[in-house]
Amino acid sequence: MSFKKLNDITGWIIFAVATVVYAMTAEQTASFWDCGEFIAVSYKLMVPHPPGAPLFLLVGRLFSMLAMGDGLQVGYWVNMVSVLSSSFTILFMFWSITLLGRKLVGPPEATDGTYSLAQQLTLLGASTIGSLAYTFSDSFWFSAAEAEVYGMSSFFTAFVVWAMLKWETLEDAVDENKWLLLIAYMMGLSIGVHLLNLVTLPAMGLVYYFKKYKTPTFLGIVATLLMSLVIIAVIMEGIIPGLPTLAGKLEVMFVNSFGLPFGSGIILFIALCLGGLVYGIRYSLDHGKTILHTALMSLVFILIGYSSYSLILIRSNANPPIDENNPEDIISFVSYLRREQYGDRPLFFGRTFKSERLETVYGDSVFRKGKNRYESYDIKMTMAYKDNMLLPRIYSQTDDHAKLYQSWLNLPQDKDYRPGMGDNLKFLFTYQMGHMYFRYFLWNFAGRDGDDKEAAWLLPWSPSDAPEEIGKNRARDNFYMLPLILGLIGMFYQLKKDEKGFSFVGMLFVLTGVALVVYMNSPPTEPRERDYIYVGSYYAFAIWIGLGVIAVADALKKLVKSAVARPIIAAALCAIVPLLMGVKGWDNHNRHGRFHSVDQARNTLASCAPNAILFTGGDNDTFPLWYVQEVEGFRTDVRVIVLSYFNTDWYIDQMRRKVYKSEPLPFSLEWENYKSGKNDVVYIDPQANEDRALNLKKYLGYVKTNNPAIMRPYGDNEMLTISPSRLFTVPVDSAGVIAKGIIPKGMESRVLKQLTFGLRKGSSTFYKSDLMILDLIANFNWDRPIYFNNTSAATTAIDVRDYLFMEGMAYRLLPVRARGQGGMGEVSTTVMDENLKKFQFRGFDNPNVYHDEEYRKFAANERNAFFRLALQFYEDGNDQKAKEVLDYSLKSIPDASIAYDYYMPQYVRLYYFLGETEKAKQIAETMGKRAEDNLKFVVDNKLINYSYADRAQLWLYTVNQLQDIYTSLATREQETITQLRQTPQINQEGDTKKINEAEARLKFNKERASHFNAVLEKYYPAVQ
Repeated sequence: MSFKKLNDITGWIIFAVATVVYAMTAEQTASFWDCGEFIAVSYKLMVPHPPGAPLFLLVGRLFSMLAMGDGLQVGYWVNMVSVLSSSFTILFMFWSITLLGRKLVGPPEATDGTYSLAQQLTLLGASTIGSLAYTFSDSFWFSAAEAEVYGMSSFFTAFVVWAMLKWETLEDAVDENKWLLLIAYMMGLSIGVHLLNLVTLPAMGLVYYFKKYKTPTFLGIVATLLMSLVIIAVIMEGIIPGLPTLAGKLEVMFVNSFGLPFGSGIILFIALCLGGLVYGIRYSLDHGKTILHTALMSLVFILIGYSSYSLILIRSNANPPIDENNPEDIISFVSYLRREQYGDRPLFFGRTFKSERLETVYGDSVFRKGKNRYESYDIKMTMAYKDNMLLPRIYSQTDDHAKLYQSWLNLPQDKDYRPGMGDNLKFLFTYQMGHMYFRYFLWNFAGRDGDDKEAAWLLPWSPSDAPEEIGKNRARDNFYMLPLILGLIGMFYQLKKDEKGFSFVGMLFVLTGVALVVYMNSPPTEPRERDYIYVGSYYAFAIWIGLGVIAVADALKKLVKSAVARPIIAAALCAIVPLLMGVKGWDNHNRHGRFHSVDQARNTLASCAPNAILFTGGDNDTFPLWYVQEVEGFRTDVRVIVLSYFNTDWYIDQMRRKVYKSEPLPFSLEWENYKSGKNDVVYIDPQANEDRALNLKKYLGYVKTNNPAIMRPYGDNEMLTISPSRLFTVPVDSAGVIAKGIIPKGMESRVLKQLTFGLRKGSSTFYKSDLMILDLIANFNWDRPIYFNNTSAATTAIDVRDYLFMEGMAYRLLPVRARGQGGMGEVSTTVMDENLKKFQFRGFDNPNVYHDEEYRKFAANERNAFFRLALQFYEDGNDQKAKEVLDYSLKSIPDASIAYDYYMPQYVRLYYFLGETEKAKQIAETMGKRAEDNLKFVVDNKLINYSYADRAQLWLYTVNQLQDIYTSLATREQETITQLRQTPQINQEGDTKKINEAEARLKFNKERASHFNAVLEKYYPAVQ
């Protein structure tokens, strides 16, 4: 069998292995973060968050059809897009290692000019070990199991790397050009998924240079890299947003200046582009300009691939339910591509977090489509600062970021201190490169401490005697640096044997790693770990792992005489690397049986009354809800409103449309009142009377008519809306509200005649989203339920917490003043008890199912919801129902599968009050021992650092709560004993027995309180 055929067959076998691994461990439904959104918008071809991923959506739509109309299976089949994309990545990686390895094993040794058996075994062993190591690498495996763009993006990266290495082996010029056009086309397609693929261009430029110039020079290499960077800039700025931007400028000019109809400028622009390309290609053919012809044809193929973005424009004009940013015309489409809603980060020169603002710099006008022309509604503004520096890293001026910069850099608290370039570079190397890249890199090739956010990496000699909670975290995988060592061996071996090949892989490693770190310019905190960004870097290092097998085989020459035996022994020895990674990584990458990302969304929607309006806060609050409604068709009568989107005119417009069973929202304000640039921020009059409340409907009437009474001049020609008070009132038809049947039984007498609420204390402004919430409250007339989830209720500037009632995983706004119960809102026991019966907790009671930190957070929130219902039953005197709720909670979310969390000390206290002493003791002792063991471990091993700081605080909190519980219980028992001793029947046998039992309980409670107090005294100083 020829080596080519053997290479092909082995590659496909490894592909099959990867496919089986990923398919067996893939999520069966929508995971957290962006996955729910991507599955939903793929299923119905809608518009996701900028800059979109249209090619991923098209492929996802095809795969969703395999569900055969079963909405419950759609998530799984869209996840399979990542599964197959990732396994194809492994396939092309296998063949890439083979191509690179040929330069290390030397020329063919067989007499017929083919590779000898020993050489073939060496190459196949190297490719197998390297590709399997990447198969089981932590970050890549994670992305392969869910519906995210990174698996498909990795496929395009792997393909173009393989194609360029394949191109290097070609000798016919015509074939070379064909392969270059294929590479260009694949890069164009990749734009419709993710831009990571473009970063590989400088590395591929080196391959081109080394082949075309047999004697490379330093200046030649520099020129090649610079030209590659220019090509990246042309694609990223000149083509992706650049062409639509030029089209937009021409469109505005033709419509506004020449009075032509909409679309005339775009038609001319398209004609000019096509005409220019046709002319250039004909010219290059007629004059024999081969390089020009190849460049123009490559541009054509890139544009053909890029054309997938037409999906965004087409589907946005169809007004689907999910239509983020509403990019219906060329102007909004450019803003969508440029991700303008996310702002920007300074890269080469800019401010520090303590820089003072000097002035506002005004730029170009911002247009939007009007009735007959494009109207200017805003001006692009940037701020000029003092104390700017090169390569600004510590730039963010939000309050919490400034504190984190000071913490990371250990800066003096002097308010006059100005950070310098040394501080800036220190943050670059310690946080951005160290914490946000090399920590991730070592997760993959050395070992990972766990799945908690900020988790550290492990050394071979990291403590192995970790307590249960830390040591049995399924993501705690120690690879003993074996993958790292083998990769370093391969790296140095390639440097010694093949400098050109090393420069290619090394450039790939740097560009997708360290260079990307510099470009991303991460702030001092992220909502989640970002290791998936740098998988291209891990891909390059895994190539070195494969080449390390060749190095080991070469090193065996002195020990093993048989040329055939050497690669077999080397591969057998090195196989421990992917085997170790696969075995240790399986349990924390196997998502089979995990459903709560979807169940919590269902539980939230099930908490809402029919035709409800539900406010949410962030991604994990919202995207699973979209998935459940759009894909599974569950509770489409509920209108979900994302607070952060509610600040935009396009989103408010969408809320005014009927969607499925959800009627339009009853706003009184018109588009002129909430259009972009109008009422973005409403300021509170500094002279406002803190005790004076405005009639909300009357105030909104002023806002609607731009009444001079609430307008103040701003700048040269602008008028801003102000609020004369931070308090508002809304009259309530109490009899009418009661008649609607929305008031929980027994609360009818508490219905108010008027609601009075306002801004949170300390607020001097509120935003457009808050204004629209006020509009809803003023006009919905209690005909439609309004709900807030935890995040939205805690973050909106409008403080309605006094009128919120907990009905499950959502809080309903009612014209009744809530009574305090130690949490947000009051619990509607009857409604919530009925809603809990609808809840699902699939997989939470199965210890074999892996639930990572994000799932554990939601489990904690739901345990807290159970507790609050039980506490309300207890306070209402219904002890039996309180016990049933707590018991049901522990049955649905047992400690064996989801370990007790920071809410559980509340269970201990309530179980004691309910007379369930043994259950209370069991929970308390389990939690107390874990917290104490964990604190001892991290303190004794000096692990109180960034990765353990937050967790150590939670363990201290748990101990403190238990100490407080036992102290209060001891006080309670002492009072019981005193009361018994003062009764006339003290000498009766029954009372003596009660006193003895109480004294025993008193002794136990004092001992436990004393014990936990000692733990606090021992570990508190070390943790702080």
